[in-house]
Amino acid sequence: MINILTRAILMSTPLMMGSIAEVYAERTGMMVTAIEGIFLMGAWGGFIGTFISKSLFVGALTAILLGTLMAALYAFITVYLRQQQIVVGTAMNILAAGLCAYFQRVLFGIPTTPLQIDVLESIPIPVLSSIPVIGPIFFNQNILTYIAYLIIPLSYIVLFKTSLGLALRSVGENPEAADASGINVNRMRFFTVVIAGAFGGLAGSFYTIGYLGMFTTGIIGGRGWIAFAICFLGNWNPRGAVFGTLVFGLAEAISIYLQSTGGMAIIPNEFVIALPYILTIVLTIAKRSFNVPSKLGVPYIKES
Repeated sequence: MINILTRAILMSTPLMMGSIAEVYAERTGMMVTAIEGIFLMGAWGGFIGTFISKSLFVGALTAILLGTLMAALYAFITVYLRQQQIVVGTAMNILAAGLCAYFQRVLFGIPTTPLQIDVLESIPIPVLSSIPVIGPIFFNQNILTYIAYLIIPLSYIVLFKTSLGLALRSVGENPEAADASGINVNRMRFFTVVIAGAFGGLAGSFYTIGYLGMFTTGIIGGRGWIAFAICFLGNWNPRGAVFGTLVFGLAEAISIYLQSTGGMAIIPNEFVIALPYILTIVLTIAKRSFNVPSKLGVPYIKES
């Protein structure tokens, strides 16, 4: 049980980063439907940066850079060119898959064995990691998980306890009033999406530099969309996103555990693999009310 819960915290790390980043973007009215592609670019950036430089730090920076560039392109097209967000996001997800597959083939051809990189090691926190049960679960994780721990309270404080958070929320609820008060609505939306893309890229890098140590074009496997769904299920609140990611992290940990043990002899393998995605559908159907930002997905056109 301790191993399953430890893995649940580990697997919730990228979903935590991605869903909170999505909360921030959607609070400004921007539905970042390119999140799957941003995750994938981050995963590839983490792999290629680490493989070439032999440095996990460089890999993480490369992932952040690619996630940022991907988000900046998406933000420019949707904010300033005012194109439909869902359509643009879908196209960019396809673009990301094609770019990663193409450059992976150009750089490495078709290797006979999977290319491997080192992954981030667990860093036990002195004293805290020795606490029975809790210590191994929460305080013997890698650096990306610890960063996620810091993001949780910080994201809530910034969004609900600061003037910046008020400005972000006002842009998504009433952009006309925000504009009248001196806030540049489109600039706020653009840079929020770009910063969300940086965190999305780092989240995607988890799967290459923090977990598997390799890259395949299917490595994300819809987890970007799960992070997107968690934003909805958490009612656009970091606290709700935290709860959602822990639930999905546990589901994925159980899925991995069943695949690696004899559990598949009882439960069909296909069901085990699909467990986190089935949970997404069930929770979405069961959700009775959504506190949707008023101008979510609506481009802002300043009146002359």
